[in-house]
Amino acid sequence: MLAEPQAMKQQQAEAPKREDAPPSPDRSALFGAKVFNADSGGTALGLRGLGLKGAAQGAGGDTTLGIGIGGLGTRGRGGGGKASVSVPRAHVPAEPLANNAEPSSDHAVNPFVTAAEDRLSTFALDVDTASYTLARRTLLEGRQPPRELVRVEEFLNYFRYTYPEPQQEAPLAVHLDAAPSPFTPGKHLLRVGVQGKRLSISKRKPAHLTFLVDVSGSMNSPDKLPLAQRSLRLLVDNLRDGDTVALVTYAGGVRLALPPTGLEHKARIHAAIEELTAGGSTAMASGIQLAYRQAMKTLDGRSVSRVIILSDGDANVGPSSHEEILKLIRGYVKEGVTVTTVGFGMGNYRDTLMEQFANQGNGNHYYVDSLMAARRIFQEQLGGTLEVIAQDVKLQVEFDPAQVARYRLVGYENRNIADKDFRNDKVDAGEIGSGHTVTALYELELKPGAGDGLATVRLRAKQPRGETASEHVYRFPASALAASFTGAPQDLRFATAVMGAAELLRHSPHAERWSLEQVVKIARDATPRGNAEREEFLKLLERTRALRSPVARRGDHTAN
Repeated sequence: MLAEPQAMKQQQAEAPKREDAPPSPDRSALFGAKVFNADSGGTALGLRGLGLKGAAQGAGGDTTLGIGIGGLGTRGRGGGGKASVSVPRAHVPAEPLANNAEPSSDHAVNPFVTAAEDRLSTFALDVDTASYTLARRTLLEGRQPPRELVRVEEFLNYFRYTYPEPQQEAPLAVHLDAAPSPFTPGKHLLRVGVQGKRLSISKRKPAHLTFLVDVSGSMNSPDKLPLAQRSLRLLVDNLRDGDTVALVTYAGGVRLALPPTGLEHKARIHAAIEELTAGGSTAMASGIQLAYRQAMKTLDGRSVSRVIILSDGDANVGPSSHEEILKLIRGYVKEGVTVTTVGFGMGNYRDTLMEQFANQGNGNHYYVDSLMAARRIFQEQLGGTLEVIAQDVKLQVEFDPAQVARYRLVGYENRNIADKDFRNDKVDAGEIGSGHTVTALYELELKPGAGDGLATVRLRAKQPRGETASEHVYRFPASALAASFTGAPQDLRFATAVMGAAELLRHSPHAERWSLEQVVKIARDATPRGNAEREEFLKLLERTRALRSPVARRGDHTAN
């Protein structure tokens, strides 16, 4: 059901302390300090041990320190201006990463929050899908994916859901529905869906693309450079007159393989792609600089200028620290050039690095493990891949404490935004492309009689290259609350299965009593015949079940 816009409330409630999540099964940091990357490049420090537990998050490029005394019943959580100390990032010297190690992506799982103490949940929308594709490849190779690579939101947003189109000229529309949770008696699931307006090919702006291709020795395998070349050929074949392509390569050095070239010279573009070969070390930062210089040549207010990075994320030569590369990308974003990152290969693949490049570059992060995945990104979803229709998109959900006892946002841990920054248009957020959908799920504990207005959703977004965001408000209607899970919309039930699988794969403490058998049944019941995407997901669930140990399967049976 499409939520009805209501008059916008101008006042925000302050959001005090949050409750801690159940203790993580990971006891490795019992007597130590654990560092979490914070949103927008901040750094957060959580201290755990002997009854101490800290959960911290930063926003807007700040460094935030949160310290909680879990054993005494009080908690600390950085972010949102609550029990935290914020230091501007410029005042904190960046620590070099030893041996160019990948930055940690170990964000604490979102905790349950008491609505009476903190009724606001604020985060940036994210349409990245790389995590699901990476997990799919790992499972097909007979291994369970590392828990730190499983991002729930990227699992959810990989799949297509049927949301109503935005009305008239609005770029975005919000959909709300809810149902009892099939996993935990007494809890409900709330789905917030955002649909981006689909632009026809004739309305798409001309696209000036600069391909930045890693041709270092690490790309010399069939699932890397050769697959990247096939992906680029596919993309070029789906461009149209008025678009241009430039090609920059980097290895031990950088090279301009093709200056900006119009589609009337498609054969020349294909030949430049075909001639690429892998060898040498990796000078990523220099490659990014040259690629952006090419992109700036075609930058104007009437077209799209985007750098598309195709790499395994390795960078080991020259001024290649991750922070230096991120600074380069942030600077060019201000000029109007966006970036899309496309990852290839396994082994030395730097998933977190590629995701951060896309986040800082106002773009999206994908992973290609097959020609099928390339077709999805560069053919079926080309409009969303190339053209941003709304930028710095933020979502704030306000829960009515009279109807909601507690809630937790499932996923989006590295997209959290301080509540006070929701209307701060200087704080960077997410981008949505043509036809993109974004899905978020909340787990709720409702009070008796909950229904109409249990949640109010505020959506803020800027027009592309805009400076000021507009805001729309949507109120949850009572008719959107299903009486039973089996009576809920098919898309909500399937999204529940996807979320459940991701929570189990990342060993979420909230899913300790959930069962893979439940997930399989929910997904099967919500998969219509002939839906290839969902049928593939069912096969992956069967592969996951086969990989789980007999002990784990017995635990599932007991929990079920």
